Amino acid sequence: MYLSIKEAMKKGSGSVAVRGWVYRVRGSNKMIFLVLRDSTDIIQCVIDKEKVTEEEWKAAEKLLIESSAEVEGTIHEDKRAPTGYEIKVSRMNVVHQAGVFPITKDQSTEFLLDKRHLWLRSRKLTSVMKIRSTVFGAIDEFFRERGFYEVAPPILTPNACEGKMTLFKVKYFDDVAYLTQSWQLYAEALIFSLEKIYCNSPCFRAERSKTSRHLAEFYMAEMEVAWAHLDDVVKYGEELVEFIVKKVLKGNEEELKLLGQDIEKLKKVKAPFPHITYTKALDILKKDGIEIEWGKDLRTIEEDKIMEHFDTPVIVTNYPKDIMAFYKPADPKDPKTALCFDMLAPYGYGELIGGSERDTNIEELKKALKKQGNKPENYDWYLDTRRYGSVPHSGFGLGVERVVSWLCNLDSIKDAIPFPRTMLRKTP
Repeated sequence: MYLSIKEAMKKGSGSVAVRGWVYRVRGSNKMIFLVLRDSTDIIQCVIDKEKVTEEEWKAAEKLLIESSAEVEGTIHEDKRAPTGYEIKVSRMNVVHQAGVFPITKDQSTEFLLDKRHLWLRSRKLTSVMKIRSTVFGAIDEFFRERGFYEVAPPILTPNACEGKMTLFKVKYFDDVAYLTQSWQLYAEALIFSLEKIYCNSPCFRAERSKTSRHLAEFYMAEMEVAWAHLDDVVKYGEELVEFIVKKVLKGNEEELKLLGQDIEKLKKVKAPFPHITYTKALDILKKDGIEIEWGKDLRTIEEDKIMEHFDTPVIVTNYPKDIMAFYKPADPKDPKTALCFDMLAPYGYGELIGGSERDTNIEELKKALKKQGNKPENYDWYLDTRRYGSVPHSGFGLGVERVVSWLCNLDSIKDAIPFPRTMLRKTP
């Protein structure tokens, strides 16, 4: 029976059979050192010409990187080997002899993106995808443990949620539809039956951005809760991020180390996080010599500067009402600001979560829609939720790739998703 490489190393001694792909290969006319990889790890396999058949030896001599092979032999501990164990091969079968692998050392970022379908085999991206899987599982576990129902939102929508300028238009039979920017408007309809709901699904934003933080297609974990106010969803957001970090620390320590992440930094991530207002954020920037006019949104450069003062995520509340989405209500205590929040990540990873209370006043919603260039009649179905049994409710969206980038210590968010889609890239 074949074992995974990780299982074989746990066994530690005796006969084993493993299979995988050639990660590295070197040798002489008497001995070949073959490093195999599978989804769990890598291991060195030593092929002695005197210990295998002539046919097996000739096949081994031809092996190139990414050839696939099955190996049987005796495993033992060897500290000189890449992962501390070595298999002395007694039988080997080449399943497929690969051609010359096009990816070598020191390739450009764009080349690696062009060859993404092959670069996904790298130990770096394999580690990232494992952590990404843990993050997805943690999101599900967190919300289900707290009595939330999972709901799948529509991908095709009739109108905007986060602004018309970032909509992807698609042909819809003889009409036009748009790829979803967020599930939020539909979630607000569903809380009147289910009360506590969440999803983790693709979203699309046609932002003309070339930064290392933006994707045109990404995953957003969103939640919506009836009877909840801003403080309630902020608390959910803090606890969710802490929960995700704990799950990754528990399940992916090896991957974090391989990616160069400082595990001790992640251990400091404990809720509640520091809270500041938008106005306080401007004061911090002013002390750092950066003057921002009140009412302007915070750009990446300003967010990064603020986060130089913190080593855990930070909650920023009460952004200016006039620059917020139409559904965010004014704070009665400070009407020029909205009842909203962002969670910013430390070390330059930007916004992880954006959320708010939802305005329940139909006239205020209509006024905000008009101000932002939308026609209220296009949102009449949404306004019905305020006409029949309206209640206070709140929610947020967590950018999954932003979280993965932060946890994995990545230089670019493009490496936080298997096949990135950006302003300049739609392939492979």
